[in-house]
Amino acid sequence: MAYLVVKRHDGLGMVYPLKPPHHYQIGRAKNNEIVVADDLCSRQHAEVYYEDGHWCVRDCGSLNGTRINGKLIRTECQLAPNDELQIGRTVLVFVERLDQLEQTRELPVADEEGQLTIRKRLGRTRYELTDLPDIVSQETTESTGLLNRQRMSRDLSLLYRLALEMGSATTEKELARVVLNGLLEATVADVAALYQVSENQFLLFAQQERGVLSQSPTLPEFLLEEVVKSREAIFAEHPRRLQLWASQTGGLAPPRRLQGTIAAVICAPVVVHDRVELVLMICCLDSFKAFTSEDLELTVAIARQLAVAWQTVSRQQELSEENQRLRAQVFQEVRLIGESLAIQEVKRKIQVAAQSDSTVLIRGETGAGKELVARAIHLCSPRAGKPFVCLNCAALAESLLESELFGHEKGAFTGATERKIGKFEAAHQGTIFLDEIGELTPSAQAKLLRILEGHPFERVGGSQPIRVNVRVVAATNRSLEEAIQSGRFRLDLYYRLQVIEIFVPPLRERQEDIPMLAEFFLHQFAAQTGRRIRGFTPAAMKKLLEHRWPGNVRELRNVIERAVVLSSRQVLDADDIWLAPVQPEGSPDSPTASVYQPFSLEELEKRHILATLEHTKWNKSQAARILGIERSTLDRKIHAYGLQKEPM
Repeated sequence: MAYLVVKRHDGLGMVYPLKPPHHYQIGRAKNNEIVVADDLCSRQHAEVYYEDGHWCVRDCGSLNGTRINGKLIRTECQLAPNDELQIGRTVLVFVERLDQLEQTRELPVADEEGQLTIRKRLGRTRYELTDLPDIVSQETTESTGLLNRQRMSRDLSLLYRLALEMGSATTEKELARVVLNGLLEATVADVAALYQVSENQFLLFAQQERGVLSQSPTLPEFLLEEVVKSREAIFAEHPRRLQLWASQTGGLAPPRRLQGTIAAVICAPVVVHDRVELVLMICCLDSFKAFTSEDLELTVAIARQLAVAWQTVSRQQELSEENQRLRAQVFQEVRLIGESLAIQEVKRKIQVAAQSDSTVLIRGETGAGKELVARAIHLCSPRAGKPFVCLNCAALAESLLESELFGHEKGAFTGATERKIGKFEAAHQGTIFLDEIGELTPSAQAKLLRILEGHPFERVGGSQPIRVNVRVVAATNRSLEEAIQSGRFRLDLYYRLQVIEIFVPPLRERQEDIPMLAEFFLHQFAAQTGRRIRGFTPAAMKKLLEHRWPGNVRELRNVIERAVVLSSRQVLDADDIWLAPVQPEGSPDSPTASVYQPFSLEELEKRHILATLEHTKWNKSQAARILGIERSTLDRKIHAYGLQKEPM
């Protein structure tokens, strides 16, 4: 796009936009695209057109000729910025951008139909000045009265109220409605609109009207383009607004509407992240109405406020969408896969437990999905939007367990260099999941019981009572009844935890769910690794169904992950399914032996841990995965049982 600007002795006159590939005839005749009222100009004097990436001009056989920069042209000639095209007595300055002109304010600019004339441009407002009271007192004494005290007070009050309403808006649509209604309230505008700038296109985002319009106004696009390029607000009017009013009414009474013709318009850029993202527009359709410079100042000030609020609301919407996406992902990950009667009963109990704040005790073997059940209870409860905090009570040393649960004060013990918030405080208003609850120390059990009974607690080394509102979900894979008999677990805490009890069945008791679980894990890991694996062969599925799954769902998940990563096939076969060797049922050293052996539980655990270590050649990490416990827990049990690796 380019422009031809009329050069006058007192400055610059009309501005004519040029858009390729149109040809623009210049002359005295009314049918020319650019009409020059000059008696030395021929009826069809010259032509300006776009060719091969340049704007050119040629004389159309005029009587007095066409000159560029004072030189008479005989053939077509290319135009460069600030070239002066002389036609008769009229001089037109060619520019590619209006900011190439020395004088860019108070330019009357016409669109293709000659409908609008730019009166004023504005980059800054008076509201941004630090000496605003002095400006007000000075200008109220001037005859023009552009900014008096009453108008300033009203506008500042409006800006303050709009700032509060913008701050409370939660969506972009709501924010646009607040701004447009505020502009209609503060000005005489008939229409207020907000345009989005997207890839050199202007999309109407929102529009508000005063009353009912018989026809929506069409805003000349060159005004929007100029606002985006110059990053300045524009105040434009119809050049024949008063004559039009007089001709339609005979000077007696103003018409209601100009049938879609804009009488006056103000456009202001909304700059977000150093880019014009929006254009704020207000316009009058009644020919007798007129905007003032104060309206221009106010529109620019509101556009500045809108830029800040728009950025905030957009960020909030992005975070909200991201939160919803993550929550949907979490719901996907905590789905209880299966249709067996056993898993249906677990789902029913989850729904019942989620509706109350009662404590829940989840029982089940290692890897059966106890934490998954705890998360499902939290996400189905009214506390779903609050924290869900997990703690494995067996993963921490006895000396650190109370500090993790309840926090500690600075200097409470060696290494406590600053105050620490415990898991219970972090889970305030939410849910805390205590895995392997049977590993709690006696003192931690006493504190937990007091919390469950509604009493406050203190941080380690502190004296200030702390109250929390936390829903407690506990889990164990061991017999708490035996721990009570041996004095390692409090009976009153056991009763307090066992308000609602959910048993998660082992995988071997719901074998009909194995195909569904295997398919779910296959698609999950195939998507993560980018592998194109469609499913399992009958032999592979038979191998999965015949396995005893001592590690339950966790073991199945690891087996499928290993197969997806290592296999090069599109369908997993039996040799892709690697299963950890386990002792057959009925073996004297097997934990599932059918022949009774007079061993205590402690001796049975000791033998099983030693057998697992020997099977893994004392690879403690692998042994811990098979046993379904943390590496630190395995180290502690090796030390407690005095287990040692036999020399080779």
